[in-house]
Amino acid sequence: MEFFINVLIETCIDSLKIFPFLFLSYLLMEYLEHHTGSKAVKFLKKAGPFGPAAGALAGLVPQCGFSAAATGLYAGRIVSLGTLIAVYLSTSDEMIPVLISAQVPGKVIFSILAVKLITGMAAGFAIDGICRLTKKNADNEYHIHEMCESEHCHCEDGIFKSALRHSLKVLLFVFVISLAITYFMDYIGVSGIQYVAIGESYGIVVLASIIGLIPNCAVSVALTELYVGGMLGEGALISGLLVGAGVGLLTLFRANKKFFENVKIAFLLWVIGLAVGCLVKALGISFM
Repeated sequence: MEFFINVLIETCIDSLKIFPFLFLSYLLMEYLEHHTGSKAVKFLKKAGPFGPAAGALAGLVPQCGFSAAATGLYAGRIVSLGTLIAVYLSTSDEMIPVLISAQVPGKVIFSILAVKLITGMAAGFAIDGICRLTKKNADNEYHIHEMCESEHCHCEDGIFKSALRHSLKVLLFVFVISLAITYFMDYIGVSGIQYVAIGESYGIVVLASIIGLIPNCAVSVALTELYVGGMLGEGALISGLLVGAGVGLLTLFRANKKFFENVKIAFLLWVIGLAVGCLVKALGISFM
C-alpha cells in the first residue's frame, strides 16, 4: 500500500505539472478553430484535384471535429476518397497537446507530423489516381442531404471554458495512464525494462494499429504517453496515430449510407497505417 501511495503522489505531481501546458495548447487550438475552421473547410472544397494535399495540410491543424467535417464533405461527394483518407491519416487528435505538455523537443513533434503529412498526401493522390483509372468515382454527384453536422464541442461556452474542459479530460487520461506506467516501471525497476519494453516487435505495431481505430481521444493519449515514457517504439506509435482519425470514422458510418463502403474505407485506413508503421520499424527510424 505504501508503495502504491508513493506512486500515486508522484503521478499527481507530474500530472499537475503538465496541466498549464495542456491548457495553453488547447486555448491556442480553440482560437485557431474559431478563426480558421470554416476557412479550412472552404479551402478543402476548392482544392479540386489537389484535394489530398489540401486535406493532409488541413488535417494537421489540431481542431476538434475537422475529420468529422471532412467526412461530411465526402458523404456529400464534395471531396474525393483520396482527400478523405489524407485527412484521416494526418489528423493529429490529442497527440500534439500531450507531446507539448511533456515538453518533447520540437524536432520530434515536427518529425511525427511530417510522417503523417507525407503519408496522407502520398496515399491520397495514389487512391484518387487508382479511382480514376478504375473509374470508381462514377458516383460523383453531390449528396448534400447525407452530410452530417460535426461533433458538438461546446463552442458556445467560449474558448476559455472549452479549452479548460478539453484540458481536464485529457489530464484525466494522462493521469490514469501515467499512474499505470509509473507503477509498472517502479515495480520492475530500471534493470527489467529492457526485457519488457513493448515497442520492439511487429506484433505490437499490429496491435497499435488496431487500437488506433478506436474513435476515442484516450487512444491517442495512451499511445503518445507510452511513447514519451519509452514504452512504445516509433513504428507502433506511427501505425496507431495514422489510423486514429478522431471522430471521423464514427461520423462516416453515420453520414455515409453505404455500409460496406465504410468498412472498406476503415480497412484501407488500417492497411496504410500498419504498412507505414512496419516500414518505420524496419528502417529503424528514430525521432528522439
